[in-house]
Formats: sequence, C-alpha cells, structure tokens
Amino acid sequence: MHRNSYSCPLCDSNLKCFLPLSSVYFKHLNDNQYIHSIFQFETLNIDQYECPVCGSSDRDRLYYLFLRNSLKTLKAPKRLKLLDIAPAQQLREKLSKLESIEYRCADLNREDVDDRVDVTDMSLYQANAFDIIICSHVLEHVDDDAKALSELYRILKPDGWGIVMVPVNLGLSDTYENKKIVTEAERWKHFAQHDHLRTYSKKGFTSRLKDAGFDVEEFDHKYFGLENFITHGIHPRSVLYIVSKK
Repeated sequence: MHRNSYSCPLCDSNLKCFLPLSSVYFKHLNDNQYIHSIFQFETLNIDQYECPVCGSSDRDRLYYLFLRNSLKTLKAPKRLKLLDIAPAQQLREKLSKLESIEYRCADLNREDVDDRVDVTDMSLYQANAFDIIICSHVLEHVDDDAKALSELYRILKPDGWGIVMVPVNLGLSDTYENKKIVTEAERWKHFAQHDHLRTYSKKGFTSRLKDAGFDVEEFDHKYFGLENFITHGIHPRSVLYIVSKK
C-alpha cells in the first residue's frame, strides 16, 4: 500500500505519507490484553491513518470523497439540510463552507457544537428534518443503539440518505456485547476502547440498520477505485455504509 506520494482531499495537501495509528492505542490494547484482532477491523488503515497536515483520519477522508462525488452533480432548488453527529473537525470545516449544504452539528457532551443532543432522544428536531445525516462511530458508545437508530430514521427526510458508520470487526460472526463489562480496562480488553459498549460484526451492523427501517448500500474500492483509495490513504478493506429512507 505504500507509494511515493499521497493526497488528502480534506486539506488538499500533497504528502509523502500519512501518519500511522498512534502507538499509544496499541499500548492500551496490549496492556489490557485485547481479545480480538485489531487487524480485522474493516475500515481502518493502521499504516496510513492520519493526515500530518490537517489531522483527518482515513474514515474522514473516505466520507468526504463520497460527499464530494454526491454533491458535485447536485441540482437541488435549495440547500440540503445536513446533521453531523459527533463531528470530526476537519470534515466539519469543509462541509460547513459548501454552498449546497445547510450544515448543523450535534453532540451530547461537547460545547463546540450547534446542539447538545442525546442521539437516543433527538426531540429537539422534528420528524423528516434533514436531507443528509452523518453518524460516525457513535453507536458503539450508546447503551440503546436501536433507539438511536430509530431516532436517526425519524429525523431523516423521505428520500434522504446518510453515512452511518461503526467499528466493524470482520473476525466476528455476531455483534459482541456484554452489559457486565463496565470498567475501562475491561472495555479495552473486549471492545478495543475504554468507552465502547460493543463491537459490531458486519452482519450484525447491517441487520440493525435494516431493523430500524433503513435501506443499506455498501460502497467499497470497486466504487471509488482502488487507486483512489491508496492515494488518499484508505485501506482497500474499507467499506462505506450509506443508509436511505424511502
């Protein structure tokens, strides 16, 4: 996957390389004896994880490639309303400047967002309020992810779509969760992060999306082009999940 030059679509920087995933993360996994394989996570480029200029992660770059392609041909009579939950800074800065987007972001704990919102109770927003939603790496932190998905479905407009992503471990046949696992050390050991409540299998994740009412499409390197993935530091194993509401 290594080459002589790379490019970050979020800051438009030409790079000699992206930065690897922090060694501190691996130390936590090792110290707490993580029981699964970090190398089985579907959308994670360990070697080319972070842009050294803007700090964007590989998944941020993947999302922007899709959004850029989708919005490029947009001929809507008005700006599309987009809700970004737990926004990544680099992606937020890029999207908030787009003329075709009416951008809004939300989070339960952060103060640097438009709305303080619990994803399992977004009564602040009316039904069918948004054309596009982004909910990236949130559901694994939420006790009742079915309720959160129900809320995401409720606030999305008919014919709307969204990016919904979680850590998916391809080594699992079923989504792995255990409510008795409560300490930070135990969560590192079982779920690969101190505040994760579960790890999703591919089948388990897509099933929960569909159970909430969403149609689900998967976009991999065949859609984007393998060369595009490598150029932008995205692992060939990466998959983007796009949900839609009829």
